[in-house]
Amino acid sequence: MFNIIGRRSWYFIFSTLIIIPGTLALVLFGLRLGIDFTGGSLLEVRLNGDPAPDQVQSVVAARGYREAGVVTTTDPAGRVSYLIRMRTIETGAMREVWGALNTQFGSPSTEPDRFESVGPAVGRETARGAIFAVGAASVTILLYLWYAFRQVPKPWRYGACAVFALVHDAFLVLGLWAIFGRVLGLEVDALFVTALLTVVGFSVHDTIVVFDRVRENVGRFPGETFERVVNFSVNQTLDRSLITGLTSMFTLTALLFLGGPTIRNFVLVLLVGLISGTYSSIFNASCLLVTWENGDFGRLWRRVIGRGAEPVAVPA
Repeated sequence: MFNIIGRRSWYFIFSTLIIIPGTLALVLFGLRLGIDFTGGSLLEVRLNGDPAPDQVQSVVAARGYREAGVVTTTDPAGRVSYLIRMRTIETGAMREVWGALNTQFGSPSTEPDRFESVGPAVGRETARGAIFAVGAASVTILLYLWYAFRQVPKPWRYGACAVFALVHDAFLVLGLWAIFGRVLGLEVDALFVTALLTVVGFSVHDTIVVFDRVRENVGRFPGETFERVVNFSVNQTLDRSLITGLTSMFTLTALLFLGGPTIRNFVLVLLVGLISGTYSSIFNASCLLVTWENGDFGRLWRRVIGRGAEPVAVPA
């Protein structure tokens, strides 16, 4: 039997280290928001000869859209697509831009690969809805687990630890996308929010399986310490958690490399969140529950307060 709970300090340190870069990226760069949140139009095209983005931008600017930005993406087959983001335009104006690009460079397709247009008011409403959805899901999960585990002592701690694990997973994904947005140009859109909520659901689902086994074993082994009961419960569910996570990861990896470019960002969010959710359910939520029960947080806080209250010796 693995002593997972006994090494909980290492897992907390590891989680902190992988979250710090994303936190810094969120503070310094923020998320690269798509038109679903900011409003505007997005035109995706393929052009012959793979011209440089600044060449494409100059053609678009000549049509009166000097604020337009151009980024490129490459699919597994090596085909380059150009994502042109500009202020909100109608279909007729899009046709003019597409015609100018086709005349200048030519294209292997007869139509643009994608055209989306969202007004700024709709974008603001989408942003508010996304924040509300994540917050409402967290509160609902906390209350539900508090009620579901009401037969064990301090049931609200189970809900709080599960919410901490899902916040860990969501924050990790957000931090990575702040980095990816800066380095790779990946944007946060409505599909990103959908994937993030799916990650939250998976994280809580896996955590509940572990906690439910803890609830059973607390009554089954009344003479054992809480730490030993939780460690035994985690080991009992370890195979199930890893097998479930790995089979889902294999499927998502296949979709990532073989699926179309329109779902690649969505699948990547799910894959990263799935890995993080499997990790946090085993190594964070249960360890946090034991740390809380043992009073480690209180001892650490008293040590910090006591150390800060020590008088400073002044040399004579």
